[in-house]
Amino acid sequence: SLDVPMRTFTNTVGVDVLSFGGTKNGALFGEAVVVLNPDAVRAMKHLRKLSMQLASKMRFVSVQLEALLAKDLWLRNARHANTMAQRLAEGVRAIDGVEILYPVQANAVFARLPHAVSERLQKRFRFYFWDETAGDVRWMCAFDTREDDVDAFLQALKEEMAR
Repeated sequence: SLDVPMRTFTNTVGVDVLSFGGTKNGALFGEAVVVLNPDAVRAMKHLRKLSMQLASKMRFVSVQLEALLAKDLWLRNARHANTMAQRLAEGVRAIDGVEILYPVQANAVFARLPHAVSERLQKRFRFYFWDETAGDVRWMCAFDTREDDVDAFLQALKEEMAR
């Protein structure tokens, strides 16, 4: 895995505002808007109220983000999700008739398989069509995806492809 300091792809390249998704990183709810260049968004204190980003009990939202950022929990969660996506991709590559469409570089696996197989799998697993006409799907792994989850999905995929 490649570890790159966050400033390399934010401050250094001129990012003014960054959205940090709490729910996608393990929080119950809450997103953070990080202003890196205050001159770019002078009205932020008003914008956050207008867009309902200022909860009355913000400390309850913030404590989750503080926990995610402390000791790089968010990064460990992301690495785990990425590892599970690699596990999924490796398993899929061994199944005839399923094509991985793009390199797996994060926690998503994009694949093409028969439409009917996807529809049957969707009765047991939650995922979406990326391009329903082509049969392309997007499988996402998360901070809480377990090896058993991936293995169960791969087993079901093998069974459905064999039908």
